[in-house]
Amino acid sequence: MTTPIVRIHRSPSEIDAADWDALLALQPAPSPFPRHAYLAALDASASASPASGWTPQFVTLWRGKRLMAACPLYVKDHSYGEYVFDWAWANAYDQHGLAYYPKAVCAVPFTPVPGARLLARDAESRALLVQALVAWCKEEELSSLHLLFGADEDIAACSEAGLMLRHTVQFHWHNADWQDFDAFLASLAHDKRKKIRQERRKVRDAGVSFRWSRGSDIRAADWDFFYRCYARTYREHGNPPYLNRDFFHRMAADMPEAWLLFIAERDGKPIAASLIALAAGPGGVDDSPAPRVAYGRYWGALERVDCLHFEACYYQPLQWCIEHGVRRFEGGAQGEHKMARALMPVRTTSAHWLAHPAFADAVERFLEREGAGIENYLDHLGERSPFRHPEPP
Repeated sequence: MTTPIVRIHRSPSEIDAADWDALLALQPAPSPFPRHAYLAALDASASASPASGWTPQFVTLWRGKRLMAACPLYVKDHSYGEYVFDWAWANAYDQHGLAYYPKAVCAVPFTPVPGARLLARDAESRALLVQALVAWCKEEELSSLHLLFGADEDIAACSEAGLMLRHTVQFHWHNADWQDFDAFLASLAHDKRKKIRQERRKVRDAGVSFRWSRGSDIRAADWDFFYRCYARTYREHGNPPYLNRDFFHRMAADMPEAWLLFIAERDGKPIAASLIALAAGPGGVDDSPAPRVAYGRYWGALERVDCLHFEACYYQPLQWCIEHGVRRFEGGAQGEHKMARALMPVRTTSAHWLAHPAFADAVERFLEREGAGIENYLDHLGERSPFRHPEPP
């Protein structure tokens, strides 16, 4: 058998898009975010580039001329935009006079969405890719390697290679084949059903209505308006937005089929927007009439209306998912309040390798304690189901 060859790429543009996306399509749960066009847009727009502290070092594994495995890898000198928080680890290194940065991150920047990170044709290739990542980090004398929000297959390969596992909690909604939004509400406990109806009524009574557009039907003016809302939300929290307008220009041009946009209007003018990503439908076609998964990603508002955030980011998308047969809606990182909207807790996992033996031992002990706490937290959340019993599957 041909000896595998590992190559490092300074930009996703150095890798053939068709080869990359063919690997992604082989994964059990592909999403839009590891697609070549998405990663290339992050790079070309400088949203995730050396200028913003994300230096691409994409790794590919070859047997002859055949691409066997690949992953997005970034060398970073900070921990922003990751959503698996390791600031305490960095501080501990600093207190002991050691450098935590630069480190390596295998992830989709700014995207806390579980899914494929190690794109591979088979388990053997995936295992070789993990080994190659750790070996490269050692050669480059990096402090650590972090694979974030990996798919089950990724986590299994990392665990087998000796990486430490860390768990967090997200909240996802699952479609129980409800016929309409009212049927969905009927599945909830009385207090949750009443609260959702009250929140939706407040938005309607404020004179707010919604329209949605999908794919190439999203107008350039609507993309512009969405970005105004998105950027304003970040700046209201004192931060510049992670993604710039050029990134979304590229999304509209290169993968429009992956996006669904809700716009809230009052008195004939737009006041808020919510952008949803869509995963491939049956047969792997992104613009299929029935996408498989929807992901709540970005939102913003130019006017304040009570409960507008809940309507734009949860109720409108969930209603759309029910009407279009979408199986799952992922609400993003953190947020127990999502359970009141029937998004249920799920465990997500990352994998970590630290070069320093003593710190690796300390982190492993920390993760054991943290992991026990996560299990207790999940048990506690499981006792607070918003559904009438028995809970829908």
